[in-house]
Amino acid sequence: MKVAGEALYVPDFTAITQGAVSRLIEDGVISGRIIIHRALLYLLEYFASKNRVLGFAGLEELRRLRELHLKGVVVVEFSGERFRVLSEREEDSISEVNSVVREYALSTGATVITGDEVQYEICRSMGIQVLLAERRTSRVLEFEKFFGEDTMSVHLRENSIPVTKVGRPGSWKYVKLEGNILTREDLERIANEIIEEAKRRRDSFIEIDRGGSTIIQLGPYRVIIVRPPLGDGWEITITRPVKRLKLEDYNLPGELIKRLNERAEGILIAGAPGMGKTTFAQALAEYYMRMGKVVKTIESPRDMILPDEITQLSKSYADMGELHDILLLSRPDYTVFDEMRTDEDFKLYADLRLAGIGMIGVVHATSPIDAIQRFIGRVELGMIPSIVDTVIFIKNGYVEKVYEVRMTVKLPTGLREAELSRPVVEVRDFLTGELEYEIYTFGEQTVVVPIRKLKHTPQGWSELADRIKASIPEVNVSVTNDGIVVEVSRDVFRVYRRKLNRFRKIAEKQGAVLKVILK
Repeated sequence: MKVAGEALYVPDFTAITQGAVSRLIEDGVISGRIIIHRALLYLLEYFASKNRVLGFAGLEELRRLRELHLKGVVVVEFSGERFRVLSEREEDSISEVNSVVREYALSTGATVITGDEVQYEICRSMGIQVLLAERRTSRVLEFEKFFGEDTMSVHLRENSIPVTKVGRPGSWKYVKLEGNILTREDLERIANEIIEEAKRRRDSFIEIDRGGSTIIQLGPYRVIIVRPPLGDGWEITITRPVKRLKLEDYNLPGELIKRLNERAEGILIAGAPGMGKTTFAQALAEYYMRMGKVVKTIESPRDMILPDEITQLSKSYADMGELHDILLLSRPDYTVFDEMRTDEDFKLYADLRLAGIGMIGVVHATSPIDAIQRFIGRVELGMIPSIVDTVIFIKNGYVEKVYEVRMTVKLPTGLREAELSRPVVEVRDFLTGELEYEIYTFGEQTVVVPIRKLKHTPQGWSELADRIKASIPEVNVSVTNDGIVVEVSRDVFRVYRRKLNRFRKIAEKQGAVLKVILK
């Protein structure tokens, strides 16, 4: 019960998990008696037993409140009845606990402490005294001391020395920091600080929270927390963009800029991890925004640093159907899809592109052709040029290769029978126009043929020489540095003259000279 003249406070779930109560006490905003409802304690216990970060963050706040109680700063008590059954959906469980806290405050005359604006408005509408713990914009966190000007990422692991990745995409090194070996307690403290800050700040999100891992976007930092039983120990990886570039900083050829302005609407940005794909996608999104285009993004986590004019959607908080409906109905000119990995990601990209929305997809690939191959088997072969028309390959932070994708009907390179003509997806170097790959179906298989290699290497000439020998057994065939030499008698030449002429044309397409020597 409330004692006359004594301030009585009861925090809800958000206030505890944000660490707001101890902060308000230390700042001198509140004093008196703090009541922790047992339903809230049970919910924190449940989350912690499921290895969820919110549970650990809440228990850490209760530990701090206990220390303040022992110092005589405030009085902390537990009251109320605990839950017996929790909802299967954690949002419903949190809402139910917050409702119990409201009812308790209403019956005792206590003031609710909350970090949730919805809870704040509900309490005001019910006539309940309520204190909203304001979110702070930022503060210096413990892990930030590991970051220098050129630090790309920080890697913290229990029983290990902190390691940083220093440099820029394509030119970096790992540096071990001098200092003490981190213990599990150190990492738990750093993790709880990050989680509390993410709950407080408006520019931060807990994107994914699973039993053994948590992914957080904290301002410009992407934080990945791994803990047992998923990992063999606690580990925290924190990355951030080293540089924010504009599209003009890439010094792209005028032809490519013109294509991006006029024709490219199915764009893939490919490259190995850490090569600068997302940085380029971010620059391209801003470029289209400055052109007056409506741009949205799909990210998980939302780690692109973009102007407020660009809406950033999280894949973690919606299913693909919901994202499909939002983007189809809001009709953006371009949608940037960061980190495409699953079948659902590629299907959503294809559906939106075929609906007429300009798409910019970011995929992991060790070569530019690998990015196109990611669509094979996921969509019909003939649809690929309608879905992807431009592939931009990023290496070491720069645009290394640009492909143009087209559809045509022709006899595939290397085949000689006219009846084998078929639809062929051509992949050409955009700047030179040179054909580098052909993709087509052969039997029941889809094949990707490297034309450049076939045309310009002795290996391709050897394959053609074997075909000539198999077709005309009476000749002697050899491969030289210049091409193919065929030795044949005059009688055999008269019989197979037309066939040899066809082989000569095939050799010319492959960059070889077919020389016939009559015996």
